[in-house]
Amino acid sequence: MKQQISKSFLVIIIATLSLTNTSYGEETTQPKPDSTGWKLSLDGSLAATQSSYSSNWQGGELGSFNWTFTSNSSAEKQLSPKFNLSNSLKLAFGLTYSQKRLFDGTAKWQRPEKNTDLIDLESVVRVTLNGFVDPYFAGRLRTEFYDGSVIAIKRFFSPATITESGGVLRVFADGNSSEAHTKVTLKSRLGFGLRQIITSEIIDSAAETTKSNTTNDGGLESVTDLILEIGKDMKYTGKLTLYKALSFSESDTSPNDYWKAVDVNWEHILTAKVTKFIQTSLYVQLLYDKQTDKGARIKQTLGMGVSVNIL
Repeated sequence: MKQQISKSFLVIIIATLSLTNTSYGEETTQPKPDSTGWKLSLDGSLAATQSSYSSNWQGGELGSFNWTFTSNSSAEKQLSPKFNLSNSLKLAFGLTYSQKRLFDGTAKWQRPEKNTDLIDLESVVRVTLNGFVDPYFAGRLRTEFYDGSVIAIKRFFSPATITESGGVLRVFADGNSSEAHTKVTLKSRLGFGLRQIITSEIIDSAAETTKSNTTNDGGLESVTDLILEIGKDMKYTGKLTLYKALSFSESDTSPNDYWKAVDVNWEHILTAKVTKFIQTSLYVQLLYDKQTDKGARIKQTLGMGVSVNIL
């Protein structure tokens, strides 16, 4: 298996060297560092809903309160004619409070439960050689603020997936569109990646003790990013990540070969401003990880709330 990974990595290196020199002999303009420094984008929104009823209300309804915070930010800079750095950060967190009817007919507020939770940080360094594709190196962290599957035991930043990758990247559109009201940014990359998945496992529920468990794998990774900005009030951000593992640290003890299946993470974020400070947002995510579940998992969040565009 190690020989197979080494051969795949060698192929990627050879492809990188050959493709990046495809247009080397052509007259091209080297990208220049942005004189204004970083290209920054930061927006966040907070949405909440609430309902309550008096003790003599008829109909069986119960009170509830939920809130959700989301943030999507990016920072990019041409550090030099040869190096470009791009960072992105997506954050999401929310809680739902609800009442439960007791035997005596009274309503009691229950412990809050999560309705969304995400930390997604990624950094990409691109070597701008002006070839058909450019070499890149990337690091990505995906985790949650805490694992709420067992309410009594909060396992912070679990599970956490760390990915290091390198390969080739092509910029199809850089955000400058011929149409005055539309900007398109499209980037796609293919490379070899290494992943570490760190989970906090419960050993004793009564004693609330946990232990950390880490698995490692290596394989091929494909990532495509698309951003559409329509005017000043509407924006779509899409990200498709495909990962095909070629080796797995637990392959000898795994009861099946599910780890060999392609993992899919397809995210969609659509935001639209209603007024200067009111925004609607739609987040849809499709996940497929055969080791977790044989079927595709879908997450959808729709909300309207106060939004702030800082940059």
